[in-house]
Amino acid sequence: MVHFHRYHQLKKGVQVREEVIVEEDEESQMNKNQTQTLVLDLGNASYYRRTKPKLLPLLLFFSLVSCTLIFLPQIITLYNLGLENAGFVVITEEKSSLCSSMSCGTICCDRSSIRSDICFMKGDVRTNSASSSIFVYSSNNSIGEEIIGSSLNNKSKEEAGLMREKIKPYTRKWETSVMDTIDELDLIVKKKGSEVSHQCDVKHTVPAVVFSTGGYTGNVYHEFNDGLIPLYITSQHLNKDVVFVVLEYHQWWESKYGDVVSRLSNYPLIDFSNDNRTHCFPEAIVGLRIHDELAIDSSLVQGNKSIKDFHNVLNKAYWPRIHGLIQKEEEEAQLASPPVPSVLEEEDEDEELEKEQEIKKPKLVILSRNGSRAITNQQLMVNLAEEIGFEVEVLRPDRTSELAKIYRVLNSSDAMIGVHGAAMTHFLFMRPGTVYIQVIPLGTDWAAETYYGEPSRKLGLKYIGYKIIPRESSLYTKYNNDDPILSDPESVNAKGWQFTKRIYLDGQNVNLELKRFRKRLVRAYDYTISKRKSRHSWRI
Repeated sequence: MVHFHRYHQLKKGVQVREEVIVEEDEESQMNKNQTQTLVLDLGNASYYRRTKPKLLPLLLFFSLVSCTLIFLPQIITLYNLGLENAGFVVITEEKSSLCSSMSCGTICCDRSSIRSDICFMKGDVRTNSASSSIFVYSSNNSIGEEIIGSSLNNKSKEEAGLMREKIKPYTRKWETSVMDTIDELDLIVKKKGSEVSHQCDVKHTVPAVVFSTGGYTGNVYHEFNDGLIPLYITSQHLNKDVVFVVLEYHQWWESKYGDVVSRLSNYPLIDFSNDNRTHCFPEAIVGLRIHDELAIDSSLVQGNKSIKDFHNVLNKAYWPRIHGLIQKEEEEAQLASPPVPSVLEEEDEDEELEKEQEIKKPKLVILSRNGSRAITNQQLMVNLAEEIGFEVEVLRPDRTSELAKIYRVLNSSDAMIGVHGAAMTHFLFMRPGTVYIQVIPLGTDWAAETYYGEPSRKLGLKYIGYKIIPRESSLYTKYNNDDPILSDPESVNAKGWQFTKRIYLDGQNVNLELKRFRKRLVRAYDYTISKRKSRHSWRI
């Protein structure tokens, strides 16, 4: 996976800390020896505040903080209920968000996550694609005075705005190389009354969610992990009453994922850069929330939504198309083989009952790879799986494959096998309770577990990892047994992403030792049959 080493370090605990330091004025500098520093560590940000070293004020301060923390959830809840009753939408979707309460005509940005920034705008929100800006108009002229600066004259302030934030609405904030390619937006608070020169061309009555489909879009893993799942997390609480505004828009992306997007929004997408009209909204969310790899932390989402709920969205998105495909196939079959009137008597009821109760073979789908990390003895593996008792289907998805067709195959399967790589993202299409076997090439242990193993278990799949041994890798014929590439892949990975990609991702194929791999297939088969028997017993 792209640059997983640096993210590996972040996952292990190397955290990015953002510090906000309050500058000392002249008086505090003079009295430096009479003061001390109090540090409040709140998440990723440390706030430094100067206080007098007197015991009573210190006790009062901590008492106030304690009371605030105790009653804050109730205060926020009451405030949000008040907004809803007043006709406002509570646009922040996560529990205890930093921007849970904000007044009209303001901007609030949460930059506490190492993964993404997200900003909220409330009030008279208007787009301006020509300047890559989104404005919100405020009647409070004192907003942002400390940011813009009191030395500016009124005309300069009007041009600069009362407050300004910059954001790149993409969910790989920690990876500077890709973030450098993402378009940046200016979010600006302007004085009420200046909007007369910026008239609305299109008025929307629902909020906007603004995000980018740039970056690694084009890779199915990133399309789901960096885009679709964060889009669901960020917008699901709006119940489809939301307009998606897209930076770096791609027509092919909308064609590919339009079925899913239509389950998240009732409105057409807006291509921000190429739509020069001024779109006006009552609120806007700029940027997307992201929790973890192909996963959703239900404790952070209203309604405790999880990755299983996202799977249900996919189900609703693709099944109308799948039903259409099935109906078309049935019609074509009838035309090819018209039914012949039968004069035979109906089958005996006992025989018919026996057919209904007959257990079909479990269906195993193999996601086949071309090029690197291909299984070179795949046909022998197919033969082995069929011998064990599986009905096997080999699926070869590519960038042009219709997702509804892939979903149909995987969602009707009992088990899936594939070698570690972006195509493994399709485990999201499987039904919870089915089996997912991931073949793990040399040097990909951590990535295989982090990006697909752990997330698949969260979806409710029975995950089975198959870690190959050196002689199952094509690298075995290229290097000596004591070469670190075979004996110590971690040391090679530690050299950097370019080594991992060149050697382990782009430079090896897999030749399975079928006697060893058979154990995983048998385990998958037994698990599937056992679940079927359990369901049958429960129904009886």
